[in-house]
Amino acid sequence: MPLVDIQVIKNVFTPEQKGQLIEKVTDAMISVEGEAMRGVTWVRVHEIEEGNWAIGGTRLTAADLHRMAQG
Repeated sequence: MPLVDIQVIKNVFTPEQKGQLIEKVTDAMISVEGEAMRGVTWVRVHEIEEGNWAIGGTRLTAADLHRMAQG
């Protein structure tokens, strides 16, 4: 039974977006391992507090990620 962990910064994704992540990642796993595994494929979304995630030594917040997404 596969277990997929997704880590995101808290307050970046809405509940609906997290649901889409779970759905699409599950579908991706099933496309590889077969439909029979759907019922035992686990996907977990872990939200990391803002400021506890960094790139290149710079702490990130949800606002930083929203700015990045806008281009």
